[in-house]
Amino acid sequence: MTASPPKVNGHTRPLPVPVLGDWQPIGAAPTPEPAAAETIEPVEAHPESDLVAQAQAEAIRAQAWAESEKQRLAAEAEKEAALKRAEAEAEAIRVKAEEEARKLRLANDRAERKAAEEQAASEARIAEHQRRRDEADRAREQAARQEAEQQKTETDKAKDVAKSGKRWRRVAMGFYALCAAVALPVQMAAFWNPHAKYLLVAPVFIELIALVALVGAAAAVTDGRPQWHYRLVAWGGALTAASINIVHGLGAFDPATAFGTALASVAGPGMWDLHEHGRLRKRDGKLSWRGRRAAKKATKEEAARKAAEEARQRAEKQAAEKAAAEERKRLAEARQREFPNVWKEAVKIAAAVGSTPDDDAVWKRAYRNIQGCDPGESIESITARLKAEARAESARTGTPVNAVARRSSSQHASHLPPDGKTRVYKPPARAGRRAKGDSQPFVAAARRQAAITARQATRNARTTAD
Repeated sequence: MTASPPKVNGHTRPLPVPVLGDWQPIGAAPTPEPAAAETIEPVEAHPESDLVAQAQAEAIRAQAWAESEKQRLAAEAEKEAALKRAEAEAEAIRVKAEEEARKLRLANDRAERKAAEEQAASEARIAEHQRRRDEADRAREQAARQEAEQQKTETDKAKDVAKSGKRWRRVAMGFYALCAAVALPVQMAAFWNPHAKYLLVAPVFIELIALVALVGAAAAVTDGRPQWHYRLVAWGGALTAASINIVHGLGAFDPATAFGTALASVAGPGMWDLHEHGRLRKRDGKLSWRGRRAAKKATKEEAARKAAEEARQRAEKQAAEKAAAEERKRLAEARQREFPNVWKEAVKIAAAVGSTPDDDAVWKRAYRNIQGCDPGESIESITARLKAEARAESARTGTPVNAVARRSSSQHASHLPPDGKTRVYKPPARAGRRAKGDSQPFVAAARRQAAITARQATRNARTTAD
């Protein structure tokens, strides 16, 4: 009989169930009820069989207890696993909720920062717009103020000019009248004749000639008309009056009176003519003496600058030409050293065409005559390039470099439709070349059938393509 352990998994084994009667195996067939008429005969007991039965029963009981214990442990493990899963799910839900809360908080923070940035940008734009508007307003106000000040200045200047012109004209007219009053007595004395007193009008007429001519010159200057003839008449009248004063003054009076009255005859018209001369130059835009001097000085400076610039350009051109000549000389020496045969050919060609060996056209022709290619290439470089291109093509396509290219055969019977089968090459007895008329011509029925077959093949090909 097998003894069971007193403890299992740290727990005291429960007391065994008392056995009433003999042990019987679990799952045994039920004992049929004895018939009433049958008589049970006493069986003689066997001690060995009882011990075996007890051991089997104990084993079955231990196995049942182990199964129940296994189920209990499995249930506890499943319960613990379910509890852990629930805790893990709760933890995951909590972590997810915290993560969502964190994301929501970050989103709210971002939205708040974005709103604050947009608000700040809006305020900055408003402030910038306000600043620009204020600057524009200030600029307009300043421009209007400057324009008003300029207009006021121009108005004041025009008023001052007009006032000065009026004052000048009044003074000039007064001076002219004074000069006429000084010069007229001597002229009247020259024309005095007791028997012809009307001649006293002649000096007044001579003085008025100059006055009227100067007024006409002023009108011509204002109107933009020619004025030189008015001024010529005015000066003619003034010089006539001055001549009369000098001649009569020297004879009847002293030289001082003669020359003084002559000066008075010229000074009045001359002073007025100076005024008109200034107006005329201003109208025509002519420069003053100082302006002409400044313009002349500027012209000289510009001429000096242009001369210096031309000298600099000539020096640069000479330096460039010298450098180009040295470069061509160096290139010619290098060509003669590196390609002696080509150089000899270039010398011959240059002598034939009347040029120089270092000429580009001559050198290109000589290089092609000797090397068979353009300058910059050679047989070695062309061979190396072709080999490199072949290797690159082999690397791209994965084919050997020296593989023979496979081309589709051009030996097709053009009068037959494609049959879609792979052609098997069967070498003929004679040379494998097609020639005109080497195929047996078809009869009329065969040609019609071939045409029908060709049309059907074309239709099928189109249907397949669609």
